[in-house]
Amino acid sequence: MLKVAILDDYQNVSQQFVDIEKLSGKYEIKIFSEPFADESEVLEQLADFEALLVMRERTPMTKNIIDNLTKLKFIITSGSRNKSIDLDAAKKRKIIVCGTEINIHPTPELTWALILGLARNFKEEIDNMYQGYWQTTVGVELKGKILGLIGLGRVGSQVAKIGKAFGMQVMAWSENLDLSKCKELDVLPCSKDDLITSSDFLSIHVQGGDRYKDCITLKELDKMKKTAFLINTSRGPIVNEDDLIIALSTNEIAGAGLDVYEKEPLPENNKLRFLPNALLTPHIGYVTAENYSIFYNQMIEALEACANGKPIRVIE
Repeated sequence: MLKVAILDDYQNVSQQFVDIEKLSGKYEIKIFSEPFADESEVLEQLADFEALLVMRERTPMTKNIIDNLTKLKFIITSGSRNKSIDLDAAKKRKIIVCGTEINIHPTPELTWALILGLARNFKEEIDNMYQGYWQTTVGVELKGKILGLIGLGRVGSQVAKIGKAFGMQVMAWSENLDLSKCKELDVLPCSKDDLITSSDFLSIHVQGGDRYKDCITLKELDKMKKTAFLINTSRGPIVNEDDLIIALSTNEIAGAGLDVYEKEPLPENNKLRFLPNALLTPHIGYVTAENYSIFYNQMIEALEACANGKPIRVIE
């Protein structure tokens, strides 16, 4: 019987979306709901498993892990790509890596929740309501403000459309910016420097990886308006976290809305947790019932296909 591990089910909800009991005759399945402390714990806990069902960007499947899990045959991830899987190492080990479909609109929706929360001081006002206070801050309107987008791909384009609906001016920059997409969406293409200095709300929508690592550092944060807000629902390392903490602590910018972090889960003692101008969510951009239904059902579908020697949605 194939031994299967479902990893990083943080909310302990996988069984709400797939009937594990129905699969018990075919597979020996174990669910891991807590993040692993380190790679040595990963290797210890997963040594006997032949298939791993992983939630992207949670437990990294590094070369060391892939090389040392000698019984591993299949890795099945949520989403159609997962940069935290070392695909070269998997290929050398002849481990099949498969993915699932994903709804992309939840992340733009959360982006706007963060933008609106920052504009209207949700964190402070909500906290104060529970403390018995009334109207303690003054917010800002979105209409007429400049929305700057780093990245105008599938997610960035949706964010741009909503920005236009709010009556905002939208600008965009990336290293491979599609000018025809800018024209289609009535978005002004610009240089990175112009984007940084002009934006009232600067929102990040590029993929992670080396290309955009530390794209935003203290150098860029110093150039932003003191009234500007930074929003990151993409990947934590795109923004240098230490530099952002400095900028927020010294009010170099007005605030930040963050769903992603350098290290996840965000450590309890991370300084971001204690900053009044940081609006934080725990990487929930893709965490919706609709997406989880797709993820878990299609991961099981892919597992069955792999077990039958006919893998589907292979990632190479």
